[in-house]
Amino acid sequence: MEFKKTITLDDLCNILGHSVKVVGNKNIAITGINEIHSVAKGNISFVDSPKYYDKALQSEADVILINKEVDCPEGKALVITDDPINDFCTVVRHYVQFHPQTTAIHPDAKIGEGTVIQPNVFIGEDVTIGKNCIIHGNVSIYAHTIIGDNVIIHSGASIGADAYYFQKRADGWKKLESCGRTILCDRVDVGANVCIDKGVSGDTYIGEGVKFDNLVQVGHDTHIGAHCLIGAQCAIAGCTYIDDDCNIWARACVNKDLYIAKNTTILAMTGVDKSVKEEGQVLFGLPATDARKKWREMAHIRQLPSMAEEIALLKKEIEELKKK
Repeated sequence: MEFKKTITLDDLCNILGHSVKVVGNKNIAITGINEIHSVAKGNISFVDSPKYYDKALQSEADVILINKEVDCPEGKALVITDDPINDFCTVVRHYVQFHPQTTAIHPDAKIGEGTVIQPNVFIGEDVTIGKNCIIHGNVSIYAHTIIGDNVIIHSGASIGADAYYFQKRADGWKKLESCGRTILCDRVDVGANVCIDKGVSGDTYIGEGVKFDNLVQVGHDTHIGAHCLIGAQCAIAGCTYIDDDCNIWARACVNKDLYIAKNTTILAMTGVDKSVKEEGQVLFGLPATDARKKWREMAHIRQLPSMAEEIALLKKEIEELKKK
């Protein structure tokens, strides 16, 4: 999330509202706040696990909320705090608040010419919908969503709900506040009961011409490239990048933080747990592998019972030969 105007480290400390230690460059102009996977120069980010210290310190972020004093990279600032994730959420809540609505369609929503909004549709604040769209009944479009032209969204779909992002604490789960957006480009078709979550701090992006069947889940900060087909009951976890022209068949699952190369086909009931870097592959199975290889393996497995019988007969013949 980028701020509407830059702030200073003093401003940041005032927003946090408690004592922190600041080391490093104290003259940084802070332009926004983002999670580590989407940070840019001038941004605030956070880290609270030694496992990710190096990644955070070497990222583009100029200000890092961190729970331990370490060597500060040149030009950056470290804000030493007991609870970086809580302070991250404090900053988010300062800039993005939930405002209850008294009308189904927010007064500041921008709806393009020729767009049809069916009854019982909810449209939140700061939503933009392009021209010649059809939004069917019982669709919910949350705040800070951008929808292009000629988009069709079928009944029951949810666009821009909070990211499913929690940290385990001694007293339960700490929710990481969502301040990102959801973007649907031109000519996207969204099936019934599809759920597309907003980004934690960046954008969940659905490219031009993407087509969703019913009952699909798309996690936070995921990028789906142009002209992809996503079958019914697919689940795509957060922070995954799916390149253009991919086909994902029904009930396939794609794990978080992965890259799926262009023109990949993921067959039905497949589970993808590693990035796919070679274009044009056809994958099947759990875990996913080359479909032809997997089918050969399955064919061999089906032969195992008869092979076992043949082996038993051969062993019997060998024993009889030994006796002779």
